[in-house]
Amino acid sequence: MTNRHSSPANIAKNLFASLATFLLIAGTPALAQLPAQVGNAPLPSLAPIIKRTSPAIVGISVKGSQQQQANPLMQDPFFRRFFDMPEQQQERQFQASGSGVIVDAQQGYIITNAHVVDNAKEITVTLLDNRELKATIKGTDRQADIAVLQVKASNLTEISIADSNKLQVGDFVIAIGNPFGLEHTVTSGIVSALGRATGMSQDSFEDLIQTDAPINPGNSGGALIDLNGQLVGINSSIFSGNGGNIGIGFAVPSNMAKAVMDQLVKYGKVQRGLLGVSITNLTADIAESQGATETQGAFVSEVSENSAAEKAGIKAGDIITGINGKSIKTSSALRAAIGVLRVGDKVEVNLVRDGKPRKVTATIAEAADNSQVADNGSKDGSKSNGMHQGLRGAQLSNNTGGGVLVSNVTEGSNAEQNGLQRNDVITAVGRTRVNNVKELQEATKNLNAFTLMIQRGNRTLFAVIR
Repeated sequence: MTNRHSSPANIAKNLFASLATFLLIAGTPALAQLPAQVGNAPLPSLAPIIKRTSPAIVGISVKGSQQQQANPLMQDPFFRRFFDMPEQQQERQFQASGSGVIVDAQQGYIITNAHVVDNAKEITVTLLDNRELKATIKGTDRQADIAVLQVKASNLTEISIADSNKLQVGDFVIAIGNPFGLEHTVTSGIVSALGRATGMSQDSFEDLIQTDAPINPGNSGGALIDLNGQLVGINSSIFSGNGGNIGIGFAVPSNMAKAVMDQLVKYGKVQRGLLGVSITNLTADIAESQGATETQGAFVSEVSENSAAEKAGIKAGDIITGINGKSIKTSSALRAAIGVLRVGDKVEVNLVRDGKPRKVTATIAEAADNSQVADNGSKDGSKSNGMHQGLRGAQLSNNTGGGVLVSNVTEGSNAEQNGLQRNDVITAVGRTRVNNVKELQEATKNLNAFTLMIQRGNRTLFAVIR
C-alpha cells in the first residue's frame, strides 16, 4: 500500500509549510522590537532610525606626521657619515580616516577615538550634507581611547546619549560609520557580550561592549546606537586575522565616553583618582579558598595605607561586586569604573566579606605620581620538595611568633611573580590558619590556585598564588 504523503511533491509541500510556520513564529519576537507597523503599511525597517540619526555621524580625515623608525645601522656615526645620513629621525607624513559622533550641536562637540586623531596636525570633519569643517582637539584620553573634537558651524544635528548600563546581551544595535572610507555605512547586529577587556594595553580602561554588528577599519569613532536611536557606544576596535570584520567588534560604552568627555571639555584631560586597592579576578579556586559562594567580582588582595579604600573600611580579602549600583564581574570592570571618577567623588561600593554582603562609601583620593629556593629545603630542616610551584623561589621558615616567614625571594621566581616579598609572614591559606612550613605545605597540597593571608609590617594583605 502506498502512503499518499510519501510522494516528493507532498513532502516538499509539507516541508515548505512547516518552514514558513517556523519562520513566522521564530521571527515574531525580533520583529516586534523593530519600528514596525501593521496592516497595509510597509515591512518593518530601520530606515526611520537611520534617517534621524545619520546627520549626527561624521567622517573624519586626518593629516599628520610621525617619526619614522631609523635603521639601527644609522645609530653608528661611521655609517651616518658614510651614507651621508642625518643623525635625527625623519618625519613621515600620513593620512588617515575614521568616524565621529556629534553629541553637542550647540558647542560643536564630537566624540571619536583617541587613536583616530593620534599625531594629527590637520583634522577635517565631513557632514552628511557634504559640508567640510576644520576641527580642533579639545582633549584626548588614550587610556579610554576617547577624544573630543570641536567644530564651529550652525545647523548641526546631535545624537542623544543612552544609559549604557541598561544594555543587555541580545539587545539589537546599529553601527554607523565610514568603513574603508565608505561614508555613512550602516550595519546591524546584537550586543554579543558586556564588560569585555581585550588586553591590548595594560594601561587602558576597558569595559567594552562586544557586538556582531559588522565593524571594519574606518568605523573607529563611529556610533553604536540602539533601536531608540540613542548612542550606546563608540565603535573602537575589532578582532580580526585579516583586518576585516569577522563578527567580533568592540565599542566604548556611552557612559564611559560621556564621563571622559565631560572631563576633557572642562579640564583638557582626565583627572583620575585612586581607590587604593590591588585586585585580581575572582576565580573558582580563589572563591573556594576564601569560603565564598560568589563566582564573579574583583578580589581585593591588598589595601594601601591611608587610601580611600582603607578609610572606607575595605579590607584585603573582600570581594567587590558593585560600584554605584553597577555590577562588577571582573577586576578590569572595577578598574574601568573607578578610572572615570574624579578626585573627591563619592562612590558606593558593594562587597562581600566572610560570605556576608556589605556596603561602604569611599571618597576617591588623588593618585600619586605614579633565600635558597623552596625546593632546596627551609631553615628549620623540613623538606619543601612538595611545596606548591607558585611558592618556588621563596625561602620559608617557621616564624617565632607563629606562621611562616619568607626570609628571601629569588628574583624572577614564581614566588616573586605572585607578589611575595622578603620578611612577609604567611598566616593562613584561604581561611585555614598555618603555624609552620609543614602546615603550609599540607594546606596547599593538590590546590591549583589559592590565597595566602600575609602580614607585611603593620598591614594584612592577600596574595593570589597560581
